[in-house]
Amino acid sequence: MTELADRRAAQTTAPATPAADATGQPGVDVAALGELLLGKWADTRRQARALAGRPELYKTEGLPHAEHRKRAFGQLKVLVENGAVHRAFPRSVGGMDEHGANVAGFQELVIADPSLQIKAGVQWGLFGSAVNHLGTEEHHKKWLPGIMSMDIPGCFAMTETGHGSDVASIATTATYDSATEEFVVHTPFRAAWKDYIGNAAIDGLGAVVFAQLITQGVNHGVHAFYMDLRDPETQEFLPGVGGEDDGVKGGLNGIDNGRLHFTNVRIPRTHLLNRYGNVAADGTYSSPIASPGRRFFTMLGTLVQGRVSLDGAAVTASKLALKTAVQYAAERRQFNASSPTDEEVLLDYQRHQRRLFTRLATTYAASFASEQLLQKFDDVFSGRHDTDEDRQDLETLAAALKPLSTWHALDTLQECREACGGAGFLIENRFASLRADLDVYATFEGDNTVLLQLVAKRLLADYAKEFRNVNFGVLARYVVGQATDVAIHRTGLRGVAQFVADSGSVQKAAIAIKDEASQRTLLTERVQAMVAEVGAALKGANKLPQQQGAALFNKHQNELIEAAQAHAELLQWEAFTDALAQVADPGTKTVLTWLRDLFGLSLIEKNLAWYLMHGRLSMQRGRTVGEYINRLLVKIRPHALDLVDAFGYGPEHLRAEIATGAEKTRQDEAREYFRRQRASGQAPLDEKILLARQAREAKAPRG
Repeated sequence: MTELADRRAAQTTAPATPAADATGQPGVDVAALGELLLGKWADTRRQARALAGRPELYKTEGLPHAEHRKRAFGQLKVLVENGAVHRAFPRSVGGMDEHGANVAGFQELVIADPSLQIKAGVQWGLFGSAVNHLGTEEHHKKWLPGIMSMDIPGCFAMTETGHGSDVASIATTATYDSATEEFVVHTPFRAAWKDYIGNAAIDGLGAVVFAQLITQGVNHGVHAFYMDLRDPETQEFLPGVGGEDDGVKGGLNGIDNGRLHFTNVRIPRTHLLNRYGNVAADGTYSSPIASPGRRFFTMLGTLVQGRVSLDGAAVTASKLALKTAVQYAAERRQFNASSPTDEEVLLDYQRHQRRLFTRLATTYAASFASEQLLQKFDDVFSGRHDTDEDRQDLETLAAALKPLSTWHALDTLQECREACGGAGFLIENRFASLRADLDVYATFEGDNTVLLQLVAKRLLADYAKEFRNVNFGVLARYVVGQATDVAIHRTGLRGVAQFVADSGSVQKAAIAIKDEASQRTLLTERVQAMVAEVGAALKGANKLPQQQGAALFNKHQNELIEAAQAHAELLQWEAFTDALAQVADPGTKTVLTWLRDLFGLSLIEKNLAWYLMHGRLSMQRGRTVGEYINRLLVKIRPHALDLVDAFGYGPEHLRAEIATGAEKTRQDEAREYFRRQRASGQAPLDEKILLARQAREAKAPRG
C-alpha cells in the first residue's frame, strides 16, 4: 500500500463522503490546491522546504542554549553555501533583486528551526536590509558582500530598554563633530541601551545603530549608522562599545540576544546610511524629504519586510501544527460512543472538529492574505508600483495581517497541543517547542496591539479624508442617512424585518447568512460602523489642547483597536474569496467554499453580541449561525486530510512522531487483538453484562 493510501485508510471509519467519481459528491484535487497555496513563488518555496528538511538544519530539542547558539550560527553558513540568502540584494554585489522570492523562501525556514529563521532574519532581513535600503551604492559595495557571505555577522540595533515600539523617542544620540568629520554615538543613560538585539551577545561584528542625528545644534530625528562592534580577531568589544548577554529566554534560544551601549564612540561621517538624510563635511543637513515626520516613516517603511516575513512564517507554523493534529485525530480512538466494539475516531467528535476545522479555515484565510501581502511587498520593492500611496498601503496591510497571523499561530499551536492530549505535550511532537519559539512573534517587528492602533489611525484618516471637502448637500444627505440607519438598528426594526422575511424558518435564516454577499455585507458593515462611530466620537480632537485630545483618544482606544482587527479579518475573508475565483476544479471549489463559509461564519459567531446589539442580525438569524457552522463541520470532515495534505509537508518537515502513522498501527493492533479474543470465545465476560444477565434471570418467571 502506498503512503497516500495508508493515510487515507486512517479515515475509513468516518462517515466520509465518497469521492466525486463514485457518488457525485465533491472531492479535492490535492495537487492543484497545493499549487494554489504555494502561490507566485512556488519554486522558491519548494527549494526552501527541501533545504529546511535537511537534518543539519533541524532544531536539536533539549540542547543547552550555549550549544544551540553555536549550532544556529553554523547553520547560517549552510544557508550561504546553498545560495539561500542572496535573492533580495542588488545584482551589483551578487544578489538577484528578487524581493518577493526572498521573503517566500525565508518564511519556510521556520520548518527547520525558528531560531535559525530569526537569526537569518537578523543577519540578512534586518542588518543587511538596512544597509541595502537605507544606504547608497558606496555602502553596498563596502559592506554587503561581507554581510551576504557571513564575513560580517551583524546586529540591527534599534530597540532600547526604554523604548520599543516608540522608535521616534529612542534616546541614543549621534552628534556630528565637523572638526573631525565624525559622529559621536552615545547612550546617555541606562534606559537608552540597545536591548533584545540578535547577534549582540556573541556573534555580531558590526551593527546598524539607530540614533537621534544631531548636527549644528539641531536634532533631525532618528537615522541609521553603520558601526563596527568587535575586533574580528579577538571578538572583544571595540573601545567605547559595551554590552551584556540577555541570557536564556522563553524561546528562540539559538539566538544570542544581548544589550549594547556606547560611550562617545566615534565613527566616520560616511558611516551614516544617507539615502534619506545626509550631513555634509561642514555639518549641513539635507534630505530629499522635507517633512521630518514623513522622512521618519519612509525610513522605517523600507524595513517592512520583517513584518511581511513574520506574517508568512506564522502561517507556516499553523499549517505544520494542523497537519500533525488532524493526522493524529484521524487515527486516535477514544470511547465506545456508537459501537459496542470499536472506539470513536477523535476527528468524528463535533467538538474536536470545532477545535481544528475552524482554525484550519482561518489558516487558509491567513495563507491567502499572506500571499497578497507578499505580492504587494514585491510590487513596491521591485519598483513596479512604488508610489507614496503604495508604500502606505503596504505598511498598513502588513500592520493589519502580522498581528492576526501571529496570534492565530499561538492559538493554533496551543489548541492542537491540547487536542493531541499528553502526546501533544511531548517535545518530540513539536507543539510545545514551536509555541515557545513563536511566542515573541507577537511582540517583535512591532507589538501586535501597537500595529493595530497604527491600522486604526489609517482607517480614521481615510474616513476623515472622505468627508473633508464634500459640500453641504452631500454631507447633509449622509447625516440623514446615518440617522435613519441608526434609528432602524437601535429600535430593532431591521431585526424585525429579517424575522418577517425569514417567516420564522430556520432554513431560510441559514440560507441568508451563508450566502457570500451576506457574509461580505455583515463583515464590511461592522468595520464601517465601528470606524464611523469612533470617528464621530473623536471629531475635533486635533483642535483640543494636547492633554485633552490625548485623553479623548485614550477613552476610545479599545474601540479603535477592535475596529482595526475587524478590518484585518475582513481582509483575510476577502483574500480567501479572491482565491476561490482561481480554483478550476469544481469539487475543490465546493469544499473550499465550505471552508471559507466556516471562516466567515466563525467571525460572525465570535462577534454575535455586536451584531445583535447593533441590530445587524435578528435573534432568529443569530441562532442559526452556530447551527450552520455545525453542518459545515460535517461536510468538511471527509476532506480534512486532503486539506492538510495540500500544505505539502512531508515527514522531514513535520518531524512529529504522532504524524507518522504510528498511532494507526497501535490502534489497528489493539482492535485486531480484541477481535481475535472475541472470535476465540476466550474473552473474559464483562461484569456489567454478567450483572444484566443475572438481573434478567431474577425477573424471569419460574415454572
